[in-house]
Amino acid sequence: MLKILAPADHASPLCDGVSRRNFLKIGGLGSVGLSLPKLLALESQAGIRNSHKSVILIYLVGGPPHQDMFDLKPNAPSEVAGPHKPIGTNVPGIEICELFPRMAKMMDKFTIIRSLVGAQAGHDAAQCYTGHVPTGVAPPGGWPQFGSVVSKVQGALDPAVPPFVSMCYDCTHGPYNEPGPGMLGSANAAFRHVGPSRGDLTLQGITYDRLADRARLLSSIDRFRRDVDSSGRMEGMDAFTQQAMGVLTSSKLADALDLSKEDPRLVARYGTGDTVKRIDDNGAPRVPQSFLTARRLVEAGARVVTVNYSKWDWHGGAGNDIFSREREDFPIFDQGITALIEDLHQRGMDKDCTVLVWGEFGRTPIISKQVGRDHWPRVAMALLAGGGMPNGQVIGSTDRLGGEADSRPVTFPEVFATLYRNLGIDVNTATVTDNKGRPHYLVENGAQPIRELI
Repeated sequence: MLKILAPADHASPLCDGVSRRNFLKIGGLGSVGLSLPKLLALESQAGIRNSHKSVILIYLVGGPPHQDMFDLKPNAPSEVAGPHKPIGTNVPGIEICELFPRMAKMMDKFTIIRSLVGAQAGHDAAQCYTGHVPTGVAPPGGWPQFGSVVSKVQGALDPAVPPFVSMCYDCTHGPYNEPGPGMLGSANAAFRHVGPSRGDLTLQGITYDRLADRARLLSSIDRFRRDVDSSGRMEGMDAFTQQAMGVLTSSKLADALDLSKEDPRLVARYGTGDTVKRIDDNGAPRVPQSFLTARRLVEAGARVVTVNYSKWDWHGGAGNDIFSREREDFPIFDQGITALIEDLHQRGMDKDCTVLVWGEFGRTPIISKQVGRDHWPRVAMALLAGGGMPNGQVIGSTDRLGGEADSRPVTFPEVFATLYRNLGIDVNTATVTDNKGRPHYLVENGAQPIRELI
């Protein structure tokens, strides 16, 4: 199947001001199959203009220390509490680590989940991307990750931009990487700007790397249109088909990935990172500007963007003192994540774009002799923002040592049910089909969206 991208000057505006581009699927010149015209016709008949709901999922590689970030225990024994002090925020009663001063000033735009339960114990990103424990029973083909499900269920909003884009860097520890589309197949895999799928968007030998070369793209399209016009088929197409045929090239994806097109002052606001030298050889680089690129991709039309960020597996030992690492990493993360949320609000995207930040588990309450914290699956944390949710709250609590959920335990499937709801997908009715033709609900155990966020 050949994918052709559409030019911006043929965009049709949605009610919320976001441009819709049209997607043309061409199976062969002899039989042209258009998926978009039918969609356009049906939407026109129903008076539907879909808003652009989206999710940015940020995976903190290796398991972030919840009790040093958003669930400090200053009254616990010193071997639990650590050296950091809690500070107040602009939401009365909510305190977070003193190394997050920017976040503290805008906590009304965030929600903290302090009682995330049901995590697996090993270093594996699968649960953060799929909602399913990697050691559990999977359907034929395997569980798909969240972005692949959205790609399958909702498809592309904008034909010039894939519905699911990954900003994740490859990690040498394989389980840290995204698990892939599973039973939904490669058609619903993420478009990866740093991976082999850079060649996914190809038109007559013109690859993603040359999307910005409009002259060459237009030349290819002109030849195609001349062939169609000479056959007389263009005249016989209805208005919706002509609309789809009229929007054939775009550099929108390439532009979204090009930060040189962004205001330099805003780029600086997000902070800088290092894409070459990694914090840890088997983790991801610390690149806060990936958050900015994610925002640009969502604004361009992506429904789901995934980001992996830094390395948070701080067991201690030589060069890996947990508190030294936190003093280095926390301020950079604080700057990047607050820039993203502030950016979404300033652009009026905060009602439609949900941001989720989490890792595969929490860390042990007891600080080890090597000055680190080890794996702790019994309770973890998550940070949410945007999505039109009633933010500025804390959900759940842990005991006095931060080792067990003390109230309102929240599960991974509940978080995913919330993401699906924010995208307009009903987890009670939506299903995807495995390789044997059997339907599966999107979340386990009939999980429902987090009630506090509705």
